[in-house]
Amino acid sequence: MSWLNTLNTLGIQVNELGHCLVSETDSSASVVITPLTHLGLFEVLGPDAEKFLQGQLSCDVSTVSAGKSLLGSHCNIKGSMVSLSRLMPVENGFWLRTERAILGTAMANLKKYMIFSKAESQDRSDEIVGLGFSGQQAAELLAAQGFSIPLKDGEFSAHLNGLLIRVPGERFELWLPVEQATPLLTSLVEQASLSDTNTWLLAEIRAGIPALHTDTIETFIPQMTNLQVFDGVSFTKGCYTGQEVVTRLQHRGKLNRPMFRLAFSADNPPTPGSSINTADRAGVGTVVSAAMSSAQGGELLAVILKTSFDDSKTPLMLDGNDQPLQRLDLPYTLDPELFERKTH
Repeated sequence: MSWLNTLNTLGIQVNELGHCLVSETDSSASVVITPLTHLGLFEVLGPDAEKFLQGQLSCDVSTVSAGKSLLGSHCNIKGSMVSLSRLMPVENGFWLRTERAILGTAMANLKKYMIFSKAESQDRSDEIVGLGFSGQQAAELLAAQGFSIPLKDGEFSAHLNGLLIRVPGERFELWLPVEQATPLLTSLVEQASLSDTNTWLLAEIRAGIPALHTDTIETFIPQMTNLQVFDGVSFTKGCYTGQEVVTRLQHRGKLNRPMFRLAFSADNPPTPGSSINTADRAGVGTVVSAAMSSAQGGELLAVILKTSFDDSKTPLMLDGNDQPLQRLDLPYTLDPELFERKTH
């Protein structure tokens, strides 16, 4: 039985965006499980896998090899992100988890540089699938299944030929072969509530975690999405594609447009890439990701001109929506030096 068929038998539908839909979710349940159907996974394997990725991605891949899962971006030569993935070390290489809609593009962009390396890439999305776990007793439930529970964000444990990663927001991502995920999920539904993709995306937004989508490829430099907060950018590891621009911004430039969190009023979430405006100026911001928190609205992450966000007297509005956005806090603090012009 395919993974989609398994989900269907459990009452989960997957729409054309790859988002799973659940008829009823108990968000107050002690454990909530979300099939991560909106995400996909490809591998980079071979003797040169680490060396190759170290020369392409913004994060320090040696840290991943040493046992920590990190977010990392692949940039073009201008420093703009063409993909954003979570790296996981596996035998002879790495798994890269990314938005399913841009997975093919992410692979293709890496393969352009892979020709001279002893490394190969393959899409594993139909073989390795993901489950998201959240809730007060998520760790307890996973431990009862034999998983070793990672204690800190980014730490992981191996089990059932898969990986369990603790991610920000007291949540876990579990990636494992579909033939093992099927009986596991089937057995766990008696002890947990199933939730839809929107529920997981809302948790990602509240944790301030960026994502890259089809309409935002080549739109943001890593620091614009606060990627450095998650060690997704290394400023000490040496050269990688786009590194010169990324490092110049960090050490010599000034970040004018970081990522912020806001609440919106609408019947549907704005699509990534949507414009945010003020009454006097269009395009002061760009939506990174959005999710509903009620029938009347939700929350979003957006890269916004800092002076516009800081001016609380000036309403920020989504393009085509005259309802002002509500400015919200992020769960972390950005380094104030990012917003100061360097004199050296």
